[in-house]
Amino acid sequence: MLNVLRLRSFRCYSTLRWEIPPEGALLVGANAQGKTSLMEALCLVLTLHSPRTNRPDHLAQHGAESFGIVLESDDSTRRLLWEERKLRMSLDGMPVNEGADYVADAPPVAWLGNRDIALVTGPAEERRQYLDFVGTQWHPAYRNALRLYRRALKARNALLRNPRCTPAALAGYDEQLVRHGSLIMQMRSRLLELLQPHIAACHADICGERREPVGLAYMPSAAQPLREALAAAAEADARVGYTTVGPHRDDFALTIHGAAAADFASEGQQRTLATALVLAQAYLLQVETGRAPLLLIDDIFGELDPPRRRALLRSLPAESQVIITTTHLDWLGRETPPLPVQHLRPGGIMV
Repeated sequence: MLNVLRLRSFRCYSTLRWEIPPEGALLVGANAQGKTSLMEALCLVLTLHSPRTNRPDHLAQHGAESFGIVLESDDSTRRLLWEERKLRMSLDGMPVNEGADYVADAPPVAWLGNRDIALVTGPAEERRQYLDFVGTQWHPAYRNALRLYRRALKARNALLRNPRCTPAALAGYDEQLVRHGSLIMQMRSRLLELLQPHIAACHADICGERREPVGLAYMPSAAQPLREALAAAAEADARVGYTTVGPHRDDFALTIHGAAAADFASEGQQRTLATALVLAQAYLLQVETGRAPLLLIDDIFGELDPPRRRALLRSLPAESQVIITTTHLDWLGRETPPLPVQHLRPGGIMV
C-alpha cells in the first residue's frame, strides 16, 4: 500500500505532503487545483510514465528548473529528482541507473480518465500508447524491446534526413528494428489475446444484462514480415525522411457486434468500451504480476449515469488501492462515498 507522497516544485505544487489512506481516497476539488497532478505524480514515480506529457521539463512548477517526488509505501521508498535535464532515480536510498531496474518491483498502475474515449475514437497513437503502457508493466522483455526499438528508430530517422544517407548505413539500424520490432509485434499480439477475456468481462459487468460482444484485432502497419516491409518501404522512407512501417505505426481494431466501435457505436457505448479497456489492464496486470494494481480514476464519475457508475464501482478489483478525483459529490446523491473523502484546497489536502 502507498502511504505518503511528497512533492517539490511539481506542477502547481511548491511543496506537498499527502498521507494516503490505506483503501485510497475520493479527492474533491475545483478544476485547476491540482487533483490530476497528484495522480500524475503517483503514476510517474511508479512507472516512469506520465499520461499527460512525454516532456519531463513540463512537469516542473512554472519558473522552477527541477522537481522532486518521493513515495513511501509498505515495502519501499521511491524517489525521482529531475535536475539538469536528467531524471535521477533512487530506491530505498540507493541510486538506480536503469529504468528497468527501478520499475521492476513497482506495483502496477491503471489510469482511467475522461480522455479515455480516445482509445476508441482517437488516432492509432492512443491505442499504441495503451498497449505500451500495459506491456511495459506486463513483461520486462516488452519494456526492453520497446526501449531499444525507439532508440534505433530515432537514429534511423535522423540518418534518413541526412543527405549522405546510404543503404549500407541504414542496414545496421534496419537489423535492430527487425530484431526488436518483431518481438514487440509478437508480444502485442499476445497481449491483446490476454486482454480479450478481461475486456469482455469488464464490458459485460458495466453494461449489465445487455449483451454487446466486443472484438479486438491487431493491425500491423504492413502485411508482410517487418524485414520485408522495411525493404519495400525503402524508397518511400528516403523520400519523406522517416520510417513509414513498423510497430510505431501499428494499431488494433475495436468492434461491438462486429461493427467498428469508432464509427457505429453510440457515445455511451464508446465510453463504456474505453472504461472496459482500462479496467481490463488492471485485472490482467494483477493476474500476470501477482500484485493488486493502483487504480487512478480521474474525474469520470460525473459523466456516467447511475447504473453505469454503480457497475463500475462494483467492477473495481477488490484488493486495489483506489484514488478517485471529482469536482463535486452531487453524482453520489444519497449514496455513501465509496472511499474516504478528502477536499483539496490550493496548496494542499484537507480531510
